[in-house]
Amino acid sequence: MGSHAIHHALLLLSAAVAGGAINSVAGGGSFLCFPALLFTGIPPVNANATNTMALWPGTVASASAYRHRLTGEDRKFLLPLIAAAVTGGLLGATILLRTPQKSFLHLIPYLLTGATLIFAASGRIGSFVRSYTGHTHKRTMKAVWVAAAVELVIATYIGFFGAGAGILMLAMLAILGIESIHTMNAYKTILGSIGNGIAIVAFIVRGAIYWPQAILMLVGAILGGYFGAHYAQKVNPQYVRYIVIAIGAAMSVYFFRTIGF
Repeated sequence: MGSHAIHHALLLLSAAVAGGAINSVAGGGSFLCFPALLFTGIPPVNANATNTMALWPGTVASASAYRHRLTGEDRKFLLPLIAAAVTGGLLGATILLRTPQKSFLHLIPYLLTGATLIFAASGRIGSFVRSYTGHTHKRTMKAVWVAAAVELVIATYIGFFGAGAGILMLAMLAILGIESIHTMNAYKTILGSIGNGIAIVAFIVRGAIYWPQAILMLVGAILGGYFGAHYAQKVNPQYVRYIVIAIGAAMSVYFFRTIGF
């Protein structure tokens, strides 16, 4: 392995460890992991697919930890949302795989900027969620199907790019009438892991994932997630959010300068 390859491996591993740690505290690890893959020369569409694969196990682990939060009624309402997550995840991945590399490259600054703005607005969205769930009405199947339609759009975004989608799902779940933030997080992580999982299947079938980089970053993300969760209680999550927003803004500016508008 040449020095160039070693430097790339160290960059990817470091980004994955930091990304996994950030995800365990505040989310937003893709703002580090996705650009790192681009910096090592991986084509944009493949970088996105590889990033999804590298960070997906952490989402699945979170989803399994939240399973006990769902009651029988929650599971009944979850089924239409799962159907939407499966359909949307596959649709988004299909759109991504059919997007030319050059076209997706020019979308990157806008995608990063949009995700950064969503992440920056997460505090306000969280306040909305908490205030809205204080006076929601009983869930109805009509509300669930409306939420499923919204989830279809969000899941399509997840399959295509996905950064910041969890925040959008929280707002959707608040409107649905879920009162417990723990139940919301259960829904969010389960739907997110399913949407990404279906997208990954499409990426594997099409050979879009760079496996050596994905496995290296997966290991790094697991290590970062473990230590991040361990030390999270000693760190103010708000400070981490500020760092993530700054990273997202810096990456957006960088890609606008290098790729153009």
